[in-house]
Amino acid sequence: MNDRYDPQQIEAHWLEKWEADGIYDFQPDSGKPPFYWLTMLPYPSGDMHIGHWYAMGPSDAGARFKRMNGHNVFFPIGFDAFGLPAENAAIRNNIHPRVWTYSNIERMRGQLRSMGAMWAWKNEIISCEPDYYKWSQWAFLKFLELGLAYREYAPVDFCPSCNTTLAREQVVGEERVCERCETPVVRKELNQWKYRITAYAEELLKFDGMEWPEAVRTMQTNWIGRSEGVEFDMAVAGHDGVAIRVFTTRPDTIFGISFCVLSPEHPLVDQITTPEHKAGVDAYRVAAQKKTEIERMSEAREQDGVFTGAQAINPINGEAVPVWIADYVLMGYGTGAIMAVPAHDERDFVFARRYGLPIPYVIKPAADGAPVPTEEDGPYTAKDGSMMTNSGPFDGLLWPENCEKVTAHLAGEGTGERKVNYRLRDWLISRQRMWGTPIPVVYCRACGMVPVPYEDLPVRLPDDAVFKPTGESPLKYHEAFLKVPCPKCGEAAERETDTMDTFICSSWYMYAYLSPYWKKGQTITAQDQPWDMDVLKQWLPLHQYTGGIEHAILHLLYLRFYARALADAGAMPFREPVQRLFNQGIILGEDNEKMSKSRGNVVNPDELVRRYGADNVRAYLMFIGPWNQGGPWDPKGIEGMVRFIKDIWSLATQPGPEAPNPDTEQAAHLTRQLHQTLKKVTEDFEAFKFNTLIAALMAFRNHLKSARGALEGSPAWQEALDTLILMLAPIMPFLSEELWQRRHSGQSVHLQQWPHYDPSLIQTESVTLVIQINGKIKDRLEISAGTESGELESLALQQPKIQDALKNLTVRKVITVGNKLVNIVAAG
Repeated sequence: MNDRYDPQQIEAHWLEKWEADGIYDFQPDSGKPPFYWLTMLPYPSGDMHIGHWYAMGPSDAGARFKRMNGHNVFFPIGFDAFGLPAENAAIRNNIHPRVWTYSNIERMRGQLRSMGAMWAWKNEIISCEPDYYKWSQWAFLKFLELGLAYREYAPVDFCPSCNTTLAREQVVGEERVCERCETPVVRKELNQWKYRITAYAEELLKFDGMEWPEAVRTMQTNWIGRSEGVEFDMAVAGHDGVAIRVFTTRPDTIFGISFCVLSPEHPLVDQITTPEHKAGVDAYRVAAQKKTEIERMSEAREQDGVFTGAQAINPINGEAVPVWIADYVLMGYGTGAIMAVPAHDERDFVFARRYGLPIPYVIKPAADGAPVPTEEDGPYTAKDGSMMTNSGPFDGLLWPENCEKVTAHLAGEGTGERKVNYRLRDWLISRQRMWGTPIPVVYCRACGMVPVPYEDLPVRLPDDAVFKPTGESPLKYHEAFLKVPCPKCGEAAERETDTMDTFICSSWYMYAYLSPYWKKGQTITAQDQPWDMDVLKQWLPLHQYTGGIEHAILHLLYLRFYARALADAGAMPFREPVQRLFNQGIILGEDNEKMSKSRGNVVNPDELVRRYGADNVRAYLMFIGPWNQGGPWDPKGIEGMVRFIKDIWSLATQPGPEAPNPDTEQAAHLTRQLHQTLKKVTEDFEAFKFNTLIAALMAFRNHLKSARGALEGSPAWQEALDTLILMLAPIMPFLSEELWQRRHSGQSVHLQQWPHYDPSLIQTESVTLVIQINGKIKDRLEISAGTESGELESLALQQPKIQDALKNLTVRKVITVGNKLVNIVAAG
């Protein structure tokens, strides 16, 4: 047997053995309690980078630990295979995106295998497979029936030169030009499909029973943006029957309206703009089209706008105020119009100061004698402890009663009503691209929009599509795909050429793993289900999900919506898909910057595996820092892990002479250290504290090396070595398997039970007790760890130094602090 640690030979051997034995295959009915553990599936970009390893390696270790603790763990893998990079590669290389995608998948499968993770490969799914995306189409038809899918005009980024819509990442630079031809990009309204996620806004604000990071819950709550207030009409002067609808959460400030602002896209802009202001308004609207919503909402930029020439009437006091347009007001949020109260809103204050608009103060501190703020004081935005002033009959009303009174007044006058608004907008799922799930509808001149029958799914992407250099979707020109008979009347019709957002695929992939490609090759109906419902009920909701926090308000929100929509369609027995979520951090470059090719700080995991072995790479990534925080890559740091593994290898495979008379006291000490380490490692695994549990294993390695000469070959030594290998198994699957088989040939180490520590052995043998009198140290005493407080008090009072110090004093009280301190309070 080769006694040299050779990770390449060892890892290749065990990969082949594990696959042949099927030890990681999904066994839905093993008799053990099911536990579904999942890490977010990768996009097949062509190469696994170190970030993949950082996300997946520790997640695999956690799954392995759970399995060793008696659970039937399911840990699948697949590929989120649709998307823009494949289209760009198709255009560059004049190939079909499917060819590029599957070539990358084949390469990444090998890289994923090299990681040594317990992937359930037989349950792999690839989202661009027709037998996968037919169920995305099935769900679309269900959502259409429920009114959750609908079509309306929505803005997109459009390149007039390429004559195509662009994804966000294809619009580059401050000038917002097309990445292909550098033509300035414009915003354009297109008829597009949406999912009505807003129907679940209130429900999505509830996280009951979910173990999710507070940061994710906060981000989703803010993204949904629930606000309560009042919505009311402001009539436009000189335009009978025309009114601007506005929403506010501060009806107590309504007397302070000095102007109102419309979104540049508001439908009333053309109607109310006066002729002398039309040119300025038109120019501003064109400029606004070139900005993203993020740019328009940025608080860092100076807000600007233009006057329309129109006046709106404040319904509470009848005063006319000017109507402006400004791009910081978005048509998709609220009513697309705001009342502006510059004395009591930061953004309105800055805008009013810039354009010389009035700033009337109508709220002041309620404290006796408190003056009304002035413009020099800036905006007064307080709610609690405020009261209305300069507000006619409402003067003197305190928050929040004043809001109730104003709201009731507006409702009574018929100009306003109570309203709950959400920042959340419906999910625009249309993409003007080819490499995505086709939307299963056709358009007929006689029948209008007609859903494709369930029995005709999937609507397949053509395998012979040819891309134009401009990037236009080939579906628009592919006659065999485009021209079809209407399912209703049989006359000539055309397919929808938009495809679905790729986030659709990742909103339900965790269910597909349980029944991959369900009803493969079969005709499906409206009454079918996308999965084996019995298996689904047994294994879901997902017990543990791991992935990056950057997915908090897209993927993680969409999958929560999708589960609810499927439940309402009768296809899901639950509404919340993930019980527990953990977000890992980001692995940075050696320069402490985010890794990128342009910075030259990218770390290639394949090279590291060839040089050090997968176990070294896995373990070092877990050791680099707290998993939820990430940290910079240190090329010197991995050398420490190399030494650690070599030490473990030496301890297990290169035994020295057995100790003829093992020291029983030293053996007891080693056993105690073992159980202390086991407790620490167990608790850290449960809390995802991989870095500190590896530190504990390193410390125990040192204990073993120190005890080797005195204890090698003894029962205490053998127990310590076996337990160390078991503790290493989730982190270093290859090394631990090799060492376990050398010591216990037979069943895999990964089928062993996790060891349990003995609580009686985890206490430190002795500790130093500090004894004080009136807060001053008088003595120290070595005591057994875990000594009861009553005994501590007795021991302290018996010490000669203490008895001598207490002469002529009366003990009033004795205070004990754990096994650390006894303080005697005494007086003369």
